[in-house]
Amino acid sequence: MSADLRQATPNIGLLKAPAAWHTVDLISDLHLQVSETATFEAWRAYMASTPADAVLILGDLFEVWVGDDAAAQDPFLQSCADVLRQTAQRAHVAFMPGNRDFLVGPEFLDGCGVKPLTDPTLLVLAAQRILLSHGDALCLDDKPYQAFRLQARNPEWQQTFLAKPLTERQEFARSLRALSESQKHEGMSFADADLDMSLFWLAQAQADCLVHGHTHRPADHALGQAQRHVLSDWSLDHRPFRAQVLRLKSTGGMARINLQPSA
Repeated sequence: MSADLRQATPNIGLLKAPAAWHTVDLISDLHLQVSETATFEAWRAYMASTPADAVLILGDLFEVWVGDDAAAQDPFLQSCADVLRQTAQRAHVAFMPGNRDFLVGPEFLDGCGVKPLTDPTLLVLAAQRILLSHGDALCLDDKPYQAFRLQARNPEWQQTFLAKPLTERQEFARSLRALSESQKHEGMSFADADLDMSLFWLAQAQADCLVHGHTHRPADHALGQAQRHVLSDWSLDHRPFRAQVLRLKSTGGMARINLQPSA
């Protein structure tokens, strides 16, 4: 881990759960897209039936996002907005930007009744202090991506990009997706969360539990006295099927809820 990143204290958001919250669901990396109907339908059914008081989406809900204006003229994205809007009428729904949908803006979120989440955010649930992140900022060994992330999260870069014609933004997104797919087919190994940075973030947040997505490697890891829990990606249109919810209880403990078909 480089010295400048090691010394940088993250801007940690705070989400203090009301006493009425007994169950909080965490999901990420659904990569919703019009061509993957099974994943979308599973998500829609889950959002309509979850008993959670809050659903926190930790990034990459969408496969790609090129601006809120695109959603206004896309029937699929409008269907996604309807799901979010209906769920937000009975539960707290919040969204944290991922590496694919970091351009989701306040216009879309406000229209859906969804609250924004800073990356990272400290969730205080009863006596628990749980640090939440999408996870991409922790994958320091992926140096090309970190360079792009630094550029793309700059407000000036985003303003310039969003000012481009929609067709040009969509073409840029297609090129990024094509590059990602080629890397998958070439069997490239993707970076995992940096241990030292993870511990540094936990120390800054005074938390002993980190939950993130991004890596598509769902697992539970011990970090000394702390814990790191990696969320599942969702993929129900291609085998192997995978879709999990990480459910937190205010009384303590967490469980992974498997939603994928048994067959």
